[in-house]
Amino acid sequence: MNRRGLLRTMGAGAAATMASPMFFTRGAWANEFCNSPEKSGKIIFGFNVPQTGSYAEEGLEQLKAYELAIKHINEGGGMLDTLKPLSLKGNGVLGKKVEFVSGDTQTNTDAARDGARRMIERDGAIMVTGSVTSGEAIAVQSLCQEKGVIYMAGLTHSNDTTGKDKRRYGFRHFFNAYQSGVAIAPHLASAYGKDRRAYHLTADYTWGWTQEESIKAATEALGWETVATVRTPLGLGDYSQYLTPVLNSGADVLILNHYGHDMVNSLPQAVQFGLRDRQANGKDFQIVVPMFSELMAVGAGEAVKGIIGTSNWHWALEDAGTQAFTKAYGEAYGVPPSQAAHTGYVQAILYADAVERAGSFYPPEVIKALEGHEFDGVGIGPTLYRDSDHQCFKDVLVVQGNDNPSSKFDVLNVIGKATRDEVTYDPSIFGGELGPYEPNQC
Repeated sequence: MNRRGLLRTMGAGAAATMASPMFFTRGAWANEFCNSPEKSGKIIFGFNVPQTGSYAEEGLEQLKAYELAIKHINEGGGMLDTLKPLSLKGNGVLGKKVEFVSGDTQTNTDAARDGARRMIERDGAIMVTGSVTSGEAIAVQSLCQEKGVIYMAGLTHSNDTTGKDKRRYGFRHFFNAYQSGVAIAPHLASAYGKDRRAYHLTADYTWGWTQEESIKAATEALGWETVATVRTPLGLGDYSQYLTPVLNSGADVLILNHYGHDMVNSLPQAVQFGLRDRQANGKDFQIVVPMFSELMAVGAGEAVKGIIGTSNWHWALEDAGTQAFTKAYGEAYGVPPSQAAHTGYVQAILYADAVERAGSFYPPEVIKALEGHEFDGVGIGPTLYRDSDHQCFKDVLVVQGNDNPSSKFDVLNVIGKATRDEVTYDPSIFGGELGPYEPNQC
């Protein structure tokens, strides 16, 4: 090629560059990948949550928080004022406003996977987030790995999500069952002693199984004896057939490994069966719900008073991030946010910020921006996204049902916490492989 031809080629290249979108930044569209905004000109997040089914209330809370996160990503405010370090500027992501689509997982694993597939293949979602059951989360995470689309998990407490079923394209901000066991055990020993006999009722899916395993290990390390472990179907309304055997089991503690409406049903029924007023083995009978939320506490009513559990976050914490989010959410919706809302909001913000830090939507670069990322300002203190399994590490709260609530929102008291160091563990104990960075084409 002669000098004149070279200049013509350079001129054409310059013209093409001038015609490119203004959000073309630092290699943002340098690689081919699923739903690249270079092709569509749009940045679409997929919010895949249960809007019907046993965990619908938690899912609808998440969805409201996701919509608030989009507003703050595009316009500023909320935790964009507290997250550190922060690359987002409150003008979208890489200079382009974010849009979203939403779907109903129906608290069903197959529906969750199908919904995520539609968001990716039909709607062009570049990131999917959501779930309230670990079954949903694991199924969607696996699909997103296949499609080369990052998944920011919603509420998923099973050890398997970042254990044997972990994926390179999946990240979890929520704590897990192992961490609940570490956090709650000292409080159970202090409140109820080390000589106890426990009966477990457990939701029959991956979250229930790993919570039962983790709480069983933690309580047996205290000296507690496990009398029985009984699995219960998800979405059950009447637990009488499962509660009756507890009365003659020789147990003096009932551990309810239930979440959402399952706990809202099983805990009041256990109280109605007289378990709370009962004595066994010369001790006052106790009920424990190892992991629960504000929404569940409200739904369980009087039955939740005095019940000890763990939680990922609480709206009444006094750190700047919590206060900023609680204020923004309250102004938007008229109520304090739940831990479901907090988790969804934070996951959307963290993904957007990772893209901004990477200067690209190319998934391997965004993944590397999230792996090993240390941040603060979103509640619960300094936080790490561990690179080896994509589990989030931060302090874990221990909560108890409030005996004297001042309002319908004042249902839980934070009675303690386990520090980030205390709940950190060797990732090899849960196995699994993250898989490759290279994205597939959807």
